[in-house]
Amino acid sequence: MPGDSEFSVRWFASAAQIASDHWETCFPPPLEGQWWYITLEHSRIEDQFTFAYMQIERSGEPVGIVPVFIMDVPIDLVAPPAIARVLKLLGTLIRAARYQRTLFIGSVCADEGTVGLKPGIPLTHAAPVIQRAADERARIEQCNMIVWKDVPDPQAGDLESIKTDLRLFKLVSFPGTRLRLSGPGFEAYLKTLKGSRRHNLKKKLRRGKELGKLHTTVAQHPDDATLDEIWNLFRQTYEKGTTKFERFNIEFFRQIRRCPQAHFILMRDADTHALAAFMLCFQLGTRAVNKFIGFDYTLDGGDRFLYFQLWEQFVEWASRAGATELQSGQTGYRAKLDIGHDLVPLTNYCKHLSPFLHGIFEKVTRDVKWETLDEDLAVFLKAHGDDPTGRPGADSS
Repeated sequence: MPGDSEFSVRWFASAAQIASDHWETCFPPPLEGQWWYITLEHSRIEDQFTFAYMQIERSGEPVGIVPVFIMDVPIDLVAPPAIARVLKLLGTLIRAARYQRTLFIGSVCADEGTVGLKPGIPLTHAAPVIQRAADERARIEQCNMIVWKDVPDPQAGDLESIKTDLRLFKLVSFPGTRLRLSGPGFEAYLKTLKGSRRHNLKKKLRRGKELGKLHTTVAQHPDDATLDEIWNLFRQTYEKGTTKFERFNIEFFRQIRRCPQAHFILMRDADTHALAAFMLCFQLGTRAVNKFIGFDYTLDGGDRFLYFQLWEQFVEWASRAGATELQSGQTGYRAKLDIGHDLVPLTNYCKHLSPFLHGIFEKVTRDVKWETLDEDLAVFLKAHGDDPTGRPGADSS
């Protein structure tokens, strides 16, 4: 491909081995940068992931960074349902049928799998050398599959234009969720919602607050006692989730609290001072990321609408901190759509190292769509037809 012969790859085992100023150039806000990858490396999740990094060089000069991780993926997370059911049954006898060792280009738990390139370096030129390096590393690590994970536009468009040359097939991923803010404060946000959504949200907030007052603080660097409370709520919420890609532990929270980008919204019962809900947020330039949440379900029961009360505090804090965009991640779509998020297309580009299985996966994944990935998305898309965002604009009703 034109231009790719001038690029080369150097591998590193840790994000800290790559110069900080190079990270800042390739992963500026609102992307998660070097701090995020160092946090993951120190979070004691090496039983799940092996981390590595490509430094892309042109004539010996660093021009890009490609985060990579290797994972034994449960097949039912990535295979089409029909194949997943068969392999899940086989997996009771043969572990290799239940898990697929995969090399991912992208990040654990980052909403978008961006390849960081210096301005002026097109992905279409760098992608061939990245793919060749990934092919070689996958064989060394005995991986079956290579996945460019959750690629957003415009990089997805770049890969789409050369996917045949790279022997990749396209697989639709869970969409991201994003919301634009028009000004500071919760009231400014409410005015951007459809009348029906605004009415429903205000009603839920009113009912929840009638059942008990909550006191909110926004903290950085929480102490160990507070972190124990946060971990307890996170664990409760994680166990209720249906899609589980990564499995974090309290060490992750010990590491992330050291980062200046991390903020914790803490909501406590005004009478008992017990932690009722928390949100871990990242402040990344003009973007605020709603990364993780946790609730005390014994306190809520659904009646206090803790999710929506927590959302109100997030909008209030983020908008007054200068954010113009909120990002809330994948899955859990029903509540996110109810409060006005747009859906952001993300795409996986995949290659199975067995040409035979590559062909099978390419064929059976053609029918994967948002509505086949998630029940809430299927209901939403059926209701909104050709409008995948469901946001025709604000009104005054």
